[in-house]
Amino acid sequence: MNVVVKEATTTSRILIHCDLDAFFAAVEVLHHGFDDETPLIIGSDPKQGRGRGIVSTCNYAARVFGVRSAMPISEAWRRCPGHPYGPARFISGTRGLYSRASRKVMAILRDTCSIFEQASIDEAYLDVTDEVEGDWDRALALTRDLQRSIQEQLALSASFGIGPTRILAKMGSEERKPGGIFRIMPDEIQDFFRGRSMREVPGIGPKRATQLAEWGLTTVDEASELGELALARISGERFASWLQRVAEGESSSEISPIRSRKSIGKEHTFETDQSDHESVLHQLEVLVNLVMNRAQDLGVSGRLGEVKIRYTGFETHTSGRSIPVAMDDEGVFLRLARQLFATNVDASASVRLVGFRLGQLEIPDTKQTMLFDEEE
Repeated sequence: MNVVVKEATTTSRILIHCDLDAFFAAVEVLHHGFDDETPLIIGSDPKQGRGRGIVSTCNYAARVFGVRSAMPISEAWRRCPGHPYGPARFISGTRGLYSRASRKVMAILRDTCSIFEQASIDEAYLDVTDEVEGDWDRALALTRDLQRSIQEQLALSASFGIGPTRILAKMGSEERKPGGIFRIMPDEIQDFFRGRSMREVPGIGPKRATQLAEWGLTTVDEASELGELALARISGERFASWLQRVAEGESSSEISPIRSRKSIGKEHTFETDQSDHESVLHQLEVLVNLVMNRAQDLGVSGRLGEVKIRYTGFETHTSGRSIPVAMDDEGVFLRLARQLFATNVDASASVRLVGFRLGQLEIPDTKQTMLFDEEE
């Protein structure tokens, strides 16, 4: 386990972001007693490279071969074939296992503080400011205890980030994956962003990063030092204002324990139930486009994306994930929807209906775009 320890005091909020490491694959490894050094790929039947489904998720051993969630299962087989042609193990997954394991993890986290937000099945934010009385050292000790409890009680690995804002806490949890803890205190924010690539900020996308790189801006501190007015001429006022606030540690520190009921959604029922999940995913992408166009027409942003899947026989499942701040960018929610679909669809079932919902709507003073990480 890697732990970064630094010292400071502040009156800022103290937020913790917990991200379970390769959660779905880790649960399957435990349940089946697999060797975690063996590449494990969860998804549709690969049919020795002829399958038409997608990868739900995979463990770290499979990621070494370039396998990723939402990748066509045939491509995953090409990169890392299964027995007897290669080292990988392909399974369809057991969705009920993930929900049960998630509930146990969230119970451990929820009991720690009064302000708690489950962002997805494998992520959560905690505001522990009051519980640790604003003491960052106590927050680090609390985080260690949480990590130890999850490991000892459930045999699951979790990475943690500690910071004064949602974005910094989330970036911290990515810093020492898997199984690490990283703390960013208010007086360390400038040092944290110095030399840090734009793409490391939770979800500045490739298009935005390329746009800035064309002007010689490849790191967060370079863009921040340019100044908001000059940056706005390159990237627009909304992005410039947001990035400046992120770099100064002034972005959102609000943890919301209650999910907003206000939402925009679209659904599509297929004429015949679909076993080709690549086709279903394409239809989901169309729905995301419609929803985000509607949100932009209304001038609202959202923080919650939800994917709804109804199978033959009307069995229906909904999965969602919250992002650090409200946004109205289609690319952000396309990536989120693909990830949710890939990790939650039943690889062996035919789909009757698919839907997408944008929730936790806001009418922000300054709406933001391009802010979401592409990998779990």
